[in-house]
Amino acid sequence: MSKKQNESKANRRVSAQPRLHQRAREIQTYGTVNHALPLDLEEPVRVQVTNQLNQLLADTMTLRDLYKKCHWQVAGPTFYQLHLLYDKHYGEQNELVDAIAERIQLLGGISLAMAADVAETTQIERPPRGREEVPVQLSRLIDAHQLIIQQSRPLARRAAELGDDGTNDLVVSDVMRTNELQIWFLSEHLVDVPLVEAKERALGAGAS
Repeated sequence: MSKKQNESKANRRVSAQPRLHQRAREIQTYGTVNHALPLDLEEPVRVQVTNQLNQLLADTMTLRDLYKKCHWQVAGPTFYQLHLLYDKHYGEQNELVDAIAERIQLLGGISLAMAADVAETTQIERPPRGREEVPVQLSRLIDAHQLIIQQSRPLARRAAELGDDGTNDLVVSDVMRTNELQIWFLSEHLVDVPLVEAKERALGAGAS
């Protein structure tokens, strides 16, 4: 360091005043990946995978928020059970959001983050602002899960073909298995069975 730089550094005043309202250019553009990461995955591979992961991320964030909407607005005789179930699934989807976003960043990409960007990207149908009946809530959630699973299977296969075993493992072990399990729990609430008395007597019941 030169003498002039040393003097400039020494003369700089120390202040407790925060440096507010700062703006600058982006340090990395969305849709790109860092070039020289030692991950044994070529840049074109990482670009392709992170782009697909961002679509999965946008849809997962939308599903997560749909669960919270349903959690707040559910009504009817099954309110207590579904209020708790929706919130449990919300928490599990929130964990997936973080895992997918971190995978994108690990691969050198840029993960979607803001609600406006997610709304522009997601493929999940936007629900109305108002409250809907329980069967409609359940159907919306199941449709969203189905969409995510439909894109997860080819993404997992493609990641394996490209040698990205980490992404393959994330999508199969976490995303797909979580969504499959949650679909099961939701679907059982749409089975039309009597709650107190069976509609038909069992065959042979009461026979002498």
